[in-house]
Amino acid sequence: MHFDITGLSTQEILNLYKHLLKPRMIEEKMLVLLRQGKISKWFSGIGQEAISVGATLALYPDEYMLPMHRNLGMFTARNVPFNRLFSQWQGKMNGFSKGRERSFHFGTNEYHLVGMISHLGPQLAVADGIALGCKLKKEKKVTLVITGDGGTSEGDFHESLNVASVWDLPVIFLIESNGYGLSTPSNEQFRCKRLADRAVGYGMEGITIDGNNVVEVYKTVKKLAEDIRENPRPVLLECITFRMRGHEEASGTKYVPKELFEEWEKKDPIKTYESFLFQQGILNDELKESFRKEIREEIDRGVEEVFAEPEVTPDTEAELQDIYAPYIQKVIPPTSSVSEKRFVDAVSDGLNEAMQRFPELILMGQDIAEYGGVFKVTEGFLEKYGKDRVRNTPLCESAIIGAGLGLSIKKMKSVIEMQFADFVTSGFNPIVNNLAKIHYRWGQNADVVIRMPTGAGVGAGPFHSQSNEAWFFHTPGLKIVYPAFPEDAKGLLIASIEDPNPVMFFEHKALYRSISGMVPEGYYTTEIGKARMVKEGNDVSIITYGFGVHWALDVLNRHPEISADLVDLRTLMPLDMETVIQSVMKTGKVIILHEDTLTGGIGAEIAAKINENCFMYLDAPVVRSASLDTPVPFSSALEWNFLPKKRFEKQLLDLLAY
Repeated sequence: MHFDITGLSTQEILNLYKHLLKPRMIEEKMLVLLRQGKISKWFSGIGQEAISVGATLALYPDEYMLPMHRNLGMFTARNVPFNRLFSQWQGKMNGFSKGRERSFHFGTNEYHLVGMISHLGPQLAVADGIALGCKLKKEKKVTLVITGDGGTSEGDFHESLNVASVWDLPVIFLIESNGYGLSTPSNEQFRCKRLADRAVGYGMEGITIDGNNVVEVYKTVKKLAEDIRENPRPVLLECITFRMRGHEEASGTKYVPKELFEEWEKKDPIKTYESFLFQQGILNDELKESFRKEIREEIDRGVEEVFAEPEVTPDTEAELQDIYAPYIQKVIPPTSSVSEKRFVDAVSDGLNEAMQRFPELILMGQDIAEYGGVFKVTEGFLEKYGKDRVRNTPLCESAIIGAGLGLSIKKMKSVIEMQFADFVTSGFNPIVNNLAKIHYRWGQNADVVIRMPTGAGVGAGPFHSQSNEAWFFHTPGLKIVYPAFPEDAKGLLIASIEDPNPVMFFEHKALYRSISGMVPEGYYTTEIGKARMVKEGNDVSIITYGFGVHWALDVLNRHPEISADLVDLRTLMPLDMETVIQSVMKTGKVIILHEDTLTGGIGAEIAAKINENCFMYLDAPVVRSASLDTPVPFSSALEWNFLPKKRFEKQLLDLLAY
């Protein structure tokens, strides 16, 4: 193997060697501890250290890197203390995730590292968001993200590279091409000769290098980074290497032909570089042993400290608190000046107020710029705020949601419009597994609002009419807001954008232009997590939200004899059960109305809580009124049969007669 050290100082040359040694020696220690039963699992990067070390040392310490589970060298080259790494692997409190995550599934802003989740593709889109933040802030920084050759089969790979290319983002997409995705060989993963060949399809440069040559990796990444900082653009860098151990230690290596190990053993990145340095007279036995002694002592100290560290003591209150980033909402009251606005105009007005208040707020979505969005919520925003802040996106919900998380890491806010709430399925993974869990996992907030035009009653059929709020209601870490009136739509949207936590903001399409109300001018917020008592009475409690509020009002207006509490939940998570319970204790009868299908709907959870807390006060069984357990049909007659509006009236009257 040829090492071109031209232009490198002796200090740089030896620094590369020393940093190669550290992850290898740590791994060797970990494998001993694994055999002794003192650690539970290990993902080995033996044979691939040159990629992690070379790439890390080539970048500035404050440039973000997004590693995977074989990139220990990135953490050690960033000088993350070994005792903290070992605490992380052992699930101790001194780690980076308080015992809630394992291996490299964590991040640390202190060292500008953002770890993976088990799904291999989403970190690529997060890198896009970090790079976008750097570009908008004119910081002249590069973001480097790693995936494996198996990970390139994921849809996130295509989406993320495409977005980076379209937006000229300063990202190095580095592929560790090690021949296998777990046990599946590369020839069963893709048919192109080299993965770098795919770059041309995205309009970007593609480069293939020897991933076991630490000098080649270092010089290549360093040169690319210097250029990209001045001329922002993405580059696809394929590093050819080999995994010398199993996917993880328990999986073994029986599926790998023996001759491959023999071939790649000769290309070991540490042995080959060490031999070269001896030949050049740069390294000798004394210096080599001094490096190894220093590293060995650090490892032994770290292991000793962590084994002495107590196991995590569960604290239920702390566990629940850490679901969200710390935040106490300060409600900003509305002004006395009001004007009549349609629901859609109130949403637009709230978004506009937030754009003025938060210069770091970025809007992203399909057709939201020149076109103004399919519902025209952002009409005129492009002219007012420019293309940097009002961004049309390719059709790639997953990548854009991931980019929103990346912007959060750069301390920016984003509002992402799903063209229709139904389309969120294409971005489901980054919402429920990254946005929702990231603060609990390692303390990083996800300052993202996802606008969800939702609901039926407009003859749009099964894929443009679903009520899917319950999908997210089950996921800790998300907030869910669902206003029914224009005034609340504006105040709650601004409040959601203020909140540093991820918010799913549902807007019923049928309300956009059918409902109007008096809306305060200017900037104000409505309390998240507080229900609204629309009407008060004594005979029955109607608990609902969204379009259901208006269905209930319609029935009550036609039955003035009914004395009812009408509770508009407004926020589904957090859920204002205090208001619900107080109402039920007063009336003794309750019906829960929602547009979503009956089975597994949010009404079931509310009914269960009422049963647990108000059983002694109930004069009748809790009633749920909801849509049929079918997809949303297209035909108007079928659609209104699907929806619970007519059934609700009969159910309400039957409940009152009970």
